[in-house]
Amino acid sequence: MPDLSTINPIVLIASLMVAATPILLAGIGELVVEKAGVLNLGVEGMMITGAVAGFAIAVTTGNPYVGMLGAVAAGALVSLIFAVLTQVLMANQVATGLALTMFGLGFSALLGQAFVGVVPPLTPKLSFGPLSDIPVIGRILFSHDILVYVSLLVVALTWFWLNKTRGGRILRAVGENHESAHALGYKVRRVRILAIAFGGGCAGLGGAYLSLVRVPQWTEGMTAGAGWIALALVVFASWRPWRVLIGAYLFGGIMVLQLNLQAAGFRIPVEYLSMSPYLITILVLVVMSSNRGRASLSAPGSLGKPFHAAG
Repeated sequence: MPDLSTINPIVLIASLMVAATPILLAGIGELVVEKAGVLNLGVEGMMITGAVAGFAIAVTTGNPYVGMLGAVAAGALVSLIFAVLTQVLMANQVATGLALTMFGLGFSALLGQAFVGVVPPLTPKLSFGPLSDIPVIGRILFSHDILVYVSLLVVALTWFWLNKTRGGRILRAVGENHESAHALGYKVRRVRILAIAFGGGCAGLGGAYLSLVRVPQWTEGMTAGAGWIALALVVFASWRPWRVLIGAYLFGGIMVLQLNLQAAGFRIPVEYLSMSPYLITILVLVVMSSNRGRASLSAPGSLGKPFHAAG
């Protein structure tokens, strides 16, 4: 018989914050990319590249933080392949993004062969002193590693930058109407390439969180659809940073709850969770292909449209 008393709600909430961090980082990076008018379906490939690069660098140097910085660089570098193909050579964004995911999965499998079974250096949790001892709140809010808090900071800074700074307004203008932005003298291609690099860095960091903290080991294909979930989150959040945060925590809660229910004796097939990222992605692509669906979700006006003018 299932026994729900084995599920501790405080631990459940604390665990969902950890589970949500990789898709939150990848999602907020993709939000900036799409706000610039670019649809990059290569998030999964950038995440898995960041996961293997961060793991390899952390193991080699013995420092998990150096590994995380390396993952940011690796994700950004891989994203620049997409940027060159779509913004300079004018390749199709959807096809190029899918190719980037396949490239990342294959490249990471090759690079990661030497690290199977290797234990990475420990990523310590931050010490908040007496705050960690506060009943309930201490366990939920003050018992995590640095990247949980960094992800929240990135969301806040992204919201502030997009809405309160000139650079953010320029990026949004490029995403809404790249022809008008170009006519006003903005460097559309440059803005989009920088946004793509930022999104790649965030995705790489999310991947490193998986391999160094969430599941501290390297396993081929360990992102398991996290990049597709991040893509879906951006659409369902209507391109608003705080909604991406809420969506990531909700999905993180679903993943953690399912594991807890299985431990409590409920027989829930793991295949349901495994197939959910792909079903969600299909739904997102259907919505994105419909002008009415795009409008109802307040999608950026130039999202996915190639920019042909010089500059």
